[in-house]
Amino acid sequence: MPRRPSDVPPSATTGTAAEHRGDEGGASSRPVSRRSVLRLPVVALAAGGAGYGGARLTSPGAEIPDWTAADVPRQDGRRAVVTGANGYPADGRSGLGYHQALLLAGAGADVTIASRDAERGAEAVRRIRRAAPGAAVTFETLDLADLGSVRSFAARLGDTGDRLDLLVNNAGVMARVDREVSVDGFERTFATNALGPYALAGRLLPLLRNGTAPRVVWMASLRGHTGAIDFDDLQQEDPYGYERSYDDTKLANLLMAFEAQRRSTAGGWGVTSIAAHPGTARTNIVLDGPGPDTTEGRRFRFVRPMWQDPAVGALPVVYAATSPQATGGGYYGPKGFQQLRGLPGYTVVPDNARDPELASRYWDTLAELSGVAWA
Repeated sequence: MPRRPSDVPPSATTGTAAEHRGDEGGASSRPVSRRSVLRLPVVALAAGGAGYGGARLTSPGAEIPDWTAADVPRQDGRRAVVTGANGYPADGRSGLGYHQALLLAGAGADVTIASRDAERGAEAVRRIRRAAPGAAVTFETLDLADLGSVRSFAARLGDTGDRLDLLVNNAGVMARVDREVSVDGFERTFATNALGPYALAGRLLPLLRNGTAPRVVWMASLRGHTGAIDFDDLQQEDPYGYERSYDDTKLANLLMAFEAQRRSTAGGWGVTSIAAHPGTARTNIVLDGPGPDTTEGRRFRFVRPMWQDPAVGALPVVYAATSPQATGGGYYGPKGFQQLRGLPGYTVVPDNARDPELASRYWDTLAELSGVAWA
């Protein structure tokens, strides 16, 4: 079984957030059991819920003028990696990563799509080239749940160039109804959504430090506002819950985004780290995740018409990846109703993501489990 630190007590905080940056501290010191955290599915909010796990969702997003695909700045000469970007449009849905890669390649970036499925990846490349003639886009195999695959991908990328300007940690899994274990022995949602992205960015750090104004964007979710970190049960063994596993790893993405920025600033790495979330979008990960015959799957189908197109859901991530106004340690998402829909705006950081000590402990735990130390 994977190693788990035993000297760090489980802790998490939750409460009302007041800022859209994650590097200013101020989290509640009240410890909260993982089982006591309110965990509402996104569908509850999509149906009109007024709150989300204690986190205030009033956003200062109006401070960002309307920003659309037409506002993506030119990315000529920039080398980018987007993970999980093979969800090309089909059956009225697609993945966020596909639209991120399309916008970046259309703006002139040299984009590498990195995901597990080579056949779908090749088709995504063909579609992007048709949609954006002359686009520089390629595919590389990467399984974030396999640390060996992460290591191999980073080595191959280094063999084809000595720099990287942008990493979009987009890939993820959601609502794995049955507990699954990765090739390395980790619970699969944790391995794919948290450990893998940490290890990938760490392995690519030397290339990023050679890049021009390098950025790492971490895909967060409003579900992370209900997450909690239990250091005694990161592997979801006591007991496993597919909603809980997703929520906790989405909180982890926020913690990693903010901790990476703190460490970059302290270490002089010159790498900007930003979090972004898509609100609710009709994506493959949401519609395929829980399965059509589960309670969650039926709810997803019921509220699907309320969700926005993935092409719009991708905009906050692309804003974080390209806008000169996007700042390190920032958190961006839709600025519409309850931050579920709309164009990019600032997102309020929940208190459970504003504890630097929690973030540092989690970061060190990932370093131990993955064997990857950022330096």
